Amino acid sequence: MMSLTPSRGCLLDLPWEDILVPHILCHLPLQQLLSLQRVSKSFQSLIQLYLANMRCFDSSQIGPAIPRAAFVNLLKDNEVLQQLALQNCSDWLTDRELLPVIGQNHHLHQIQLKGCAQLSRHALVAISLSCPNLRRLSLAHCEWVDSLSLRSLADHCKVLEAVDLTACRQLKDEAICYLVQKCSKLKSLSLAVNANVGDVAVEEIAKCCPELEHLDLTGCLRVKNDSIRVLAEYCPKLRSLKVKHCHNVAESSLSILRSRGVELDVEPPLQRALVLLQDVVGFAPFINLQI
Repeated sequence: MMSLTPSRGCLLDLPWEDILVPHILCHLPLQQLLSLQRVSKSFQSLIQLYLANMRCFDSSQIGPAIPRAAFVNLLKDNEVLQQLALQNCSDWLTDRELLPVIGQNHHLHQIQLKGCAQLSRHALVAISLSCPNLRRLSLAHCEWVDSLSLRSLADHCKVLEAVDLTACRQLKDEAICYLVQKCSKLKSLSLAVNANVGDVAVEEIAKCCPELEHLDLTGCLRVKNDSIRVLAEYCPKLRSLKVKHCHNVAESSLSILRSRGVELDVEPPLQRALVLLQDVVGFAPFINLQI
């Protein structure tokens, strides 16, 4: 007599490459997937297959700090990465660990290396040679970035849309000008905390990047009103501008952008409020409008 009791299926019975990897495992946190490897040899093989076909790797998903050996093992077979975020590896990541990953992944379009201070200019050269489709790159607080490595990036990654060069203090106007001349599709650029950046770079950004939406010039002490006016003239799509601690930038240039609805990180002057206050109470307190 035929049994009507339904047979129990096993997760591992589902097609691995067609179902489990692309449609199920991708929705689980990476840390939990790595724990599954301890269940059985079959699960270990499944997770290894997933890691080899992973499109996005974010080290923060594993925990506050990922060991060097674990990083090397996780990505040793992967050649299809599209997004790579390694800010949690900043304490130990060097060219020795990063370059093999970059060298075998030519489809990367987003890389996050914020604070990875132990890398060298060779890392940026490798990225530029291996990742021609790169669109977003964060090198914030990577003081090893120099003009030569940035030129390599500009020469080979011409579809860049967002670059974060915060506190890359080796870079001067000339290097920034070369970058924007080659990468005219930029929509977001940060040059914050770099006293070497001045009006020459900002004006070239304005003239070369008509699609620019976000620009961070925080702490760029050499930037003045003239370049901000050029920015307002040539960048109609600008949505936000950060100029805090740019002491040579005044409301006379910012008012043009403010009237267009551009988000600014400095408050408008208080003269009107002071006039109203004086009308009401008969005096106006002293306020330093340059702060």
